[in-house]
This record gives sequence, structure tokens and C-alpha cells, in this order.
Amino acid sequence: MNVQTLSLSHSPAKTCSGIIRSRTYFLIIGLWGALFLTFLFGIGIGPVAIPVSQTLAVLADAIGLSWFGDFTAQQSAILLNIRMPRILLAMLVGASLGIGGAVLQGLFRNPLADPGLLGVSSGGALGAVCVIVLGTAWFGSLGAYLHSFILPLAAFVGALLAAGIVYAIARRNGRSDKATMLLAGIAVNAAASSGTGLLVYISDSEELKSLTFWIMGSLGGANWHMIATLGFFILIPVVILPRFARALNAMLMGDGVAVHLGFDPVWVNRWAVLLVTATVGAAVAVSGVIGFVGLIAPHVVRLIGGADHRFVLPASALAGAIILALCDIFARMIVAPADLPIGVITGSLGGPFFIWLLMRRAKQGRIAC
Repeated sequence: MNVQTLSLSHSPAKTCSGIIRSRTYFLIIGLWGALFLTFLFGIGIGPVAIPVSQTLAVLADAIGLSWFGDFTAQQSAILLNIRMPRILLAMLVGASLGIGGAVLQGLFRNPLADPGLLGVSSGGALGAVCVIVLGTAWFGSLGAYLHSFILPLAAFVGALLAAGIVYAIARRNGRSDKATMLLAGIAVNAAASSGTGLLVYISDSEELKSLTFWIMGSLGGANWHMIATLGFFILIPVVILPRFARALNAMLMGDGVAVHLGFDPVWVNRWAVLLVTATVGAAVAVSGVIGFVGLIAPHVVRLIGGADHRFVLPASALAGAIILALCDIFARMIVAPADLPIGVITGSLGGPFFIWLLMRRAKQGRIAC
């Protein structure tokens, strides 16, 4: 019996499972390490270069520790008040888009799914554009004082309304049809984009400049108040969504199999979409429309670590944070001291990636809604 127990405990299946689990742990640790290095790189680089030793000295001083290195008050102000809020906001938004894309791809069983397909991004953009162009007409002189508060709130509400319309259209007899949801998302995207285009047409030159950065995405307005206000709405869903990993793994084999394994696909679909809408809507509210991160991050993660959602969801959040932070660093350095819209960078990366993905799946005959 001891020999049999020994042989079972060292069976090939268990050994293989242990190797895979150890590999995913190392990959997660590696992504955390890459995120930390990206953070240090992001706050140190800029038009005013700050060496790593002085960067660490500023960070240590901020938390009450002494560090071997001197720094100036200017360096401290740049790091703590400008670069750190911006890099943290980039990571929050990137994590939101990355995990949102991974969840939707799992729900729809379609690797081409993206948070933008549900109309969340376009709805949020329309809400923000309404405030920018019509704010004076709606709120009068009060709009100038409440602009910084009303703008992200309007974007958040617009994103939730767009996703709510999509979900209502797709809901039939207590269930939501996934193919209908995707098609409804395309329709809502088109309608919201048309509304945004109309408001851009009637805007003046000053409003048009603000609209350009909002529609194309920007993190130039990042500050601690913004992170404190909407960071909660971004971060909480990102923390909760990995709990859906086992349900998404089961749903990959079909809703019927998921039910037999103890998961309710209707409940999972409803709450997963709600959480993705909340986190992506909050991200759009602070950064504008940033595309393709939710498409790229999950695919990169699957290429390096496999398709198990227990790994894919947290790793997609980390990968999305790294990708968007690096894109933002590039966006503020390429035309320094000006600030290039970050959507230009993500679009230039995501467009070719999406074409490659389409061609790859077309060769495999697996393109489907």
C-alpha cells in the first residue's frame, strides 16, 4: 500500500500540474517585477531627467525613511506631484482595460472581444463631450467651477448607460444572448460615435482642442485628486474579477457543462459584464478613449502562460498596466515637452496586432462572433 500511495503521489498528471502551477506563479512574480521596474522607469524619465538614486531618495523620504542620496525640492515636486500620479493612473487604467478584455473574451469565447465592443468607451466619450460642448448651456456659470467634477462623472454615466442599453437589447426571457450583445454593442458604438461627431462639428476652437485629447485618450491631467475620486471605482472591480476565473474556465466548455459544475452562466454573465462596465467606464472617465489594450494584454498573457483564467485574469491586469504605462512614457517623450495623445500610440500598436490576429485566425478557420 505504501508503494501504491507513493506511486500515486508522484503520478505524471500530478507532476505536470505542479510544474504548470509553479510556472504560472513565476510568471506572475515576473510581471509584478516588470511592473515595479516600469514604475521606477516612468517616474524617473522625462524632460527633466532624474537619476535612479535620487528617485529612490525621494520615494524613501516620502514614506519617512532615510536614503543615501540628495535631491532638490524641484525633483521632489516633479516626482510626487506630476510623474507619480500619472504613472499610477496609467497603471490603473491599463489594469482595468487588460482584465476587462480578458473577462469579455472568456465570456464570449471570442479572442477578438474587447471592452470597446460593448459601447462602454464610446458611451463614456459621448458623455464627456456633451459636458465639454454643452456644459455652459446646461450648468451656466456654475459649470466652470464644477467642470473637473462633472466631466468624469458624465463619462462614467455615459459608459454605464451605453452598456445598459446593450444588455437590455440582448436580454430575452431572463437570459442575454451573447451574439446579440456583440451586435448591439456595434450599433451603440456607431450611434455614440455619430453623436460625438455632431458635437465636435458644433464645437469652437478651444473646445475642439480639449475634445481631441479626450477622444484620442490622454493622461496629461492626472493628479492625486483624480486617483482618489475614481481610483476606487477602477480598482475594486479589478480585484473582484479574478474570482470569476473558475466559472469562466467552466463556461469555455459550454454553458451546459458550467451548470453541471455548479456555476450559473446567467449570474456570471450579468455580474461580470457589470463589473467590467464599472471599471472600464471609470477608466474612460479619467483617461478618455484608449483602444486595443484590452485586446493585446490578454493575448500576450495567453502566449506566455496558457489559457487558464486563474492565471489569465490577474496576469492580464498586470500586463495591461505595464503596456499602458510604457505607451504613456513613450507618448510624453516622443514630442517632449508636448504631450502626444496616448491613443495614437496604442492605436499604432493595436491596429497591426489586430490585423495579424485576424489573419492568423482566418488561416485556422476560427473567426466567429
